[in-house]
Formats: sequence, C-alpha cells, structure tokens
Amino acid sequence: MKHLTSAIALAAMLLATGAAPAPTAADADAFVAKAEKDLEELGIFAARAAWVNATYITDDTDILAARTGAAFTEAGVRYASEAAKYAALPGLSYDTKRKLDMLRQGLVAPAPNTPGAADTLSTLLTGLQSAYGKGKGTYKGEVKSGNDLEELMGTERDPELLKEMWVSWHKIGVPMRNDYTQFVSISNAGSKELGYVDTGAQWRAGYDMDPDAFAKLTDDTWNQVKPLYDQLHCYTRAKLNEKYGDAVQPKTGPIRADLLGNMWAQEWGNIYDIVAPKGAGDVGYDLTELLAAKGYTPEQIVKTGEGFFSSVGFAPLPQTFWQRSMITAPRDREVVCHASAWDIDNKDDIRIKMCTKVNGDDFVTVHHELGHNYYQRAYNQQPFLYMNSANDGFHEAVGDFIALSVTPDYLVKIGLLDPKAVPSADKDIGLLLKQAMDKVAFLPFGLLIDKWRWGVFSGQITPNTYNKAWNDLRLQYQGIVPPVPRSEADFDPGAKYHIPGNTPYTRYFLARLLQFQFHQAACKQAGWKGPLHRCSIYGDKKVGEKLNAMLEMGASKPWPDALQAFTGSRQMDGKAMIAYFQPLMTWLQKQNKGKTCGW
Repeated sequence: MKHLTSAIALAAMLLATGAAPAPTAADADAFVAKAEKDLEELGIFAARAAWVNATYITDDTDILAARTGAAFTEAGVRYASEAAKYAALPGLSYDTKRKLDMLRQGLVAPAPNTPGAADTLSTLLTGLQSAYGKGKGTYKGEVKSGNDLEELMGTERDPELLKEMWVSWHKIGVPMRNDYTQFVSISNAGSKELGYVDTGAQWRAGYDMDPDAFAKLTDDTWNQVKPLYDQLHCYTRAKLNEKYGDAVQPKTGPIRADLLGNMWAQEWGNIYDIVAPKGAGDVGYDLTELLAAKGYTPEQIVKTGEGFFSSVGFAPLPQTFWQRSMITAPRDREVVCHASAWDIDNKDDIRIKMCTKVNGDDFVTVHHELGHNYYQRAYNQQPFLYMNSANDGFHEAVGDFIALSVTPDYLVKIGLLDPKAVPSADKDIGLLLKQAMDKVAFLPFGLLIDKWRWGVFSGQITPNTYNKAWNDLRLQYQGIVPPVPRSEADFDPGAKYHIPGNTPYTRYFLARLLQFQFHQAACKQAGWKGPLHRCSIYGDKKVGEKLNAMLEMGASKPWPDALQAFTGSRQMDGKAMIAYFQPLMTWLQKQNKGKTCGW
C-alpha cells in the first residue's frame, strides 16, 4: 500500500510540475520520420548552393554556401542530439534504431549546440575549401592553377621544375593552419556532445562496428597487401635512381616525393615510362593517344562511360545530367576542379563536376564518377537516411570496379583499339605494372590521410606538430620524403583537397580493396576463365542485374550484408587484390633480387 501511495504521489507531482513523460518507441518513430523529412528538404537546398559555389567561386557564393551549410549543420546537430535521447530505448524497430545511429554519426563536422558555433564552423570550412580552389603555384616562374600543375607533374621530368611545382603548390596550405586548428576544436566539441570521444572516433563509428575494431580492420588489410607495395616501392626506386642518379634519388632509403608523377605521390602511373622494363614494359597501346587519334572530346568520354553502364543493363542518364553537369573547366570563372559526382534532389538530378581533359586518366575517372551517379540513382527509392552506400568505401569502389573492366577487350568493343593491336599474353606484366603504379601505390596514402586526422582529432597530434606528424606518416607508410626540408611554418596537409575539404579518406583505401573483391566476384559470375586482369564485364547484363540488387540496398543493411549480396562473402580483405596482381608480385621479386628493399 505504501508503494502504491508513493506512486500516486509521484504521478501527481509530475502532473503538477508539467514534467514530460518518458519517450516511447512510437515517439522515436515519429522523431525519425520528421528528421528525415526536414533533412531531405534542407539537404536539397544546401546541395544547390554548394553546387553553385563549387562551379562559380565568388565572395557571394561563398557566403550563400556557408549559410545553407550552416543551416543543414545546425539541423543535423539538433537531430543528432535528440537522437541520442532515443537511442537506448527498449522496443525500437530495426529501422528506427539504425536511423537513430545514422543521425548521431552522420555529421562529418558536427558543431556543438551553442549559439554561433554552426555558423563559425561552416564559415571556416567554406573558407578552407575556397582557399584550395583558388590556390595557385608556379611552373618555370609562370603562375598556374592546381589542375594545370597536377597535369604537368605527370609529364615533366626535370627534377628542378618538379621541385618548383611541388614547393610552390604546397605554399597554399600555410594560411590554412589557424583556421584548420579552430575547425578541429569546434568539431571535437560537437562530437563530444553526441557521445563520442572526438570527431575521428565518430567517423570510425559509421562502419557498423566498434571504432577501435574498425581501425584494426584497416591495419589488418594493409598488412595483407603491404608486401606487394614494398616490392613495387623497391623496384620503382631503383628505376628512378637509374634515371636521375644518386644525387637526386639514392639507391636506398625513401623516394623523393615529387619524382613520382603526382603532386601527392599518391599514384605513380604517370611515370610508367620511367619504370617500364624493356620488352615486358610495352603494354601495346597508349589510351591517351587512342583517344586523341579518334578525336574524342570531353563530352564523348562521358558518353562512353554512360555506354558502359548501359551495356550491363542500367538505364541511360537523364537529360538533365547533360544540361547541368560541369564537364569541362569554364574559362570565365574560378571553380573547384576536383572531380566529383552530385545527387542534387535524391531522385534524378544527378551530375558530375570535372575539368575533363582528353587523356587516359580522365577516361578512367569518368567511369569512376559515373559509378557514384548510378549508385545514387539505384537507391533513390530508399528512405532518405538510407540514400547512401553500404559504407562510404562502397561508393568509391563501384566506379573503380567498373573501371577495372577498361581492358583491351573493352577498348576493342567500343572501337578505340584495333583488334590487331590487342596486347598478347607476354605484355601482361606491363599491363599489371601500369595498373599497380596507381592501384597499389595508392594504398598507404589512402590509409595515412585519416590516420593523421584521427591523431589530430584525438589530440595525439598537436597543432605545433601538424606538419612533422604528416611527413612522419608519409615516411612510415609510403616511404617518401619531401624534395626540400619542411617545418612547422608549413602546413603540407592543406595542399591535399580532402583536408581543407574535410572529406574522410579511409573510404578510398577501402575502395581500393573492395573493387577487387567486386571484380573477382563479377568475373566469376560472368564465367570468366582467364587471368583476372584481362576480364571485362562490359555487356554482361546478368552481372549488372546482381550489381544493381546490391546498389538498391543503399545503406539499409550493415555493409557485410551488401558485400555478401554481390560477392557471397561477408569479410572485407586484400586477398582478391593479391590474386589480381600475383603474376606481377612474382616478377617484382625477381627484379628486386639482391637489392636492399625497405626504407
């Protein structure tokens, strides 16, 4: 009786004070529905503002993008904070629980729930991205855009000119350091309000597993493929030493970063002419030359990419894609040239933004970016919070997996390569080495970008060691060093788009592994019997049907479910990549015999 009296008294007190009743599972359902509706509406408007800003950089579009970005961030923070109240309720449905977790994890840069914080954060990030977009360097003393310098880095072979471009471009990071430091502080405060120790932990929590377990997964998969990278590094260093001599590139130790054909030494394919071995090195054709000989335009390259997806059963791109995409660099304004794929309205307004040039690299990049667009359209029937890939690595991997089918056989079928010019089997080492210079060389870079950021967000890397930590990781994982001494007066991370652009990078590392798992599974489904690197799924509608079934899932299920739907396996690993490059691995080990590998 005493307990009953107490309960009545408590109820009366709650009524008298107007205290809110405890939330229920039904309240959580209603909250999620409202959050999805509001965020979708805000997101569409923010996407339009961001598009205008990225394709027409002015002070005005900076402000518009910052304001709309701030409104979306504020809503995201508000809904993320509220989601935390419902996350532990009993009786939640699978979808509501999953969406609550997505709301808590979804902000790449969460602002704390304090007045002005979202505005400050959005202004900082818009300013950082615009500083990158407006960045300039020099070549032979002449001012050049980042896009032009990137292309020149792939063709110039004079080490002094390479050094000039590298050093001048990396100066763009210097003014970013203070803003970046302030951004880290605000973002961490926002992550802590959502229940995470820092923003890095929040990013890692978005992979359907414990953040620390995910970090371990990335280390484990890297260790699977590291022996292949080590052999490629050893071989490439020897070839650079042969070309430039000991004074420029010593026989042992790390490789000088600007000699590798790329501003960030992230992919080395542009120096294939330096590493190509006599006899085995000739792949039999040059894709850039083939495109030029056929008079390809940037628009025609994109049409060809669309044709690949059509061949495996996907519907053609909507007319608005061709009307609204930015396919080439405008001459009359500043734009962000970094290639990207956009989904403006979560339905059919899909676009790409590229400063496309007629070369082999951009031919492959178009296939990659369209992979994003076709994925976006495949899941457009999902609820808003599920309109995403199974994990962010899947989004990157789909286009890359399609691009693995850009084989000589494919080039013959689309009329770019003469059937008589198809390389014979004795050219396979050349074909694989050319691919490895991009695919394999990228792996450690794909891993270290976020390792640096995770350290920055956790406080393990402090603002007064930002640059040292960056170059230490570059040495540890890539085995490279800058062409000139660096100090904390520099901010080299700012010279890589994804740092000022605040785009998580582990997705690209995962994509490098997943694309080979997808490719291996697709070739098996297609009944392919030859070596993996010769397989193209062009024209195979059965493979396309199974691929679309995975893409349509969006983010509605944990990523192992999506992986299993297409490949039959729930485990992400590097075995398929090793299988693809096994003939090259054997060959590299023979070439490196007697050499001192490592750094």
